[in-house]
Amino acid sequence: MVDHKLFDFFRKNKQQLSKSDEEQMGGFMIVGLGNPGKDYQKNRHNVGFMAIDKIAHEFGIENKKVKSKAIIMEGKKDNKKIILVKPQTFMNLSGSAVASLVRFFKISPENLIVIHDDLDLPPLSIRLRPGGGAGGQKGVASIIQNLGTQQFNRVRIGIGRPPGRMDAADYVLQNFPKQEEKELPFLFDTITKAVESILESGIEIAMNKFNGENNIDR
Repeated sequence: MVDHKLFDFFRKNKQQLSKSDEEQMGGFMIVGLGNPGKDYQKNRHNVGFMAIDKIAHEFGIENKKVKSKAIIMEGKKDNKKIILVKPQTFMNLSGSAVASLVRFFKISPENLIVIHDDLDLPPLSIRLRPGGGAGGQKGVASIIQNLGTQQFNRVRIGIGRPPGRMDAADYVLQNFPKQEEKELPFLFDTITKAVESILESGIEIAMNKFNGENNIDR
């Protein structure tokens, strides 16, 4: 069920909210997309889950629990309330878990960050985006449908296009090749820094810092 009234409230009253009001009303939610289970653990499609694990470690947020068909971890980063989320509904149904948690924690769309794989970007690159369509990513499409808005922040992680005539659905469910797997720690370091930049300065400033052609620190 889409809660339009909740988002309308935040849009109309955003400028009137103090910092303490914003913290009390939910803080920031960072969602990584993937599929649950060991069979999918190292798949390209699960790079969002992997990023959440790295962010949790770097932020010192480790208290896992299950709520609304998702693994969540709550903590603070620089006095900001942070909720880390890994939906356990499988990729195509991610929106039901995310929408339920957004309503429960009263998260403003501007404070929602979704991390996901993207076939249209070069492997192991990232792009930040403040909204827009799903671009064929079914987990993002499910979130848009369930929230009733496209206006939430994205961290898009490039996995490249499948070779030859390989089906995209088969490609995303393959593990990263060994050479790319070696580069993943650098990728996740950059993603963590990008998320920190969004939290500190907002999406527009973070985009200026991290949307260059060669944006992975090695």
